Amino acid sequence: QVQLVESGGGSVQAGGSLSLSCAASGRTFYDYSMHWFRQAPGKEREFVAGISWIGDTTYYAESVKGRFTISRDNAKSAVYLQMNSLKPEDTAVYFCAARYRSDVTTTDDHYWGQGTRVTVSS
Repeated sequence: QVQLVESGGGSVQAGGSLSLSCAASGRTFYDYSMHWFRQAPGKEREFVAGISWIGDTTYYAESVKGRFTISRDNAKSAVYLQMNSLKPEDTAVYFCAARYRSDVTTTDDHYWGQGTRVTVSS
């Protein structure tokens, strides 16, 4: 079992920045690829950004490339998402998720946090 707790959501105007954090506990954090997903009202949950359990390789959805940056600190069992140049379409609940030794970004086989809301106004 892995427990995940997100923090850092809030409201911001378009063009602004927010930083999300996710604290993990329960198992060996370094064995997990860490992912951020988001879910907007009436839409399916979608992958946003990921960082591999091997070598800290990062990968992003096309919609956020160049604007969002994911990072991790294995010593603190934490993962972060820096979001810059935010757009109204980035408005969603953001979820931290952990997948054991896999970079696959489908929603199955993940441990999930409770989510944190991000609202971007125009």
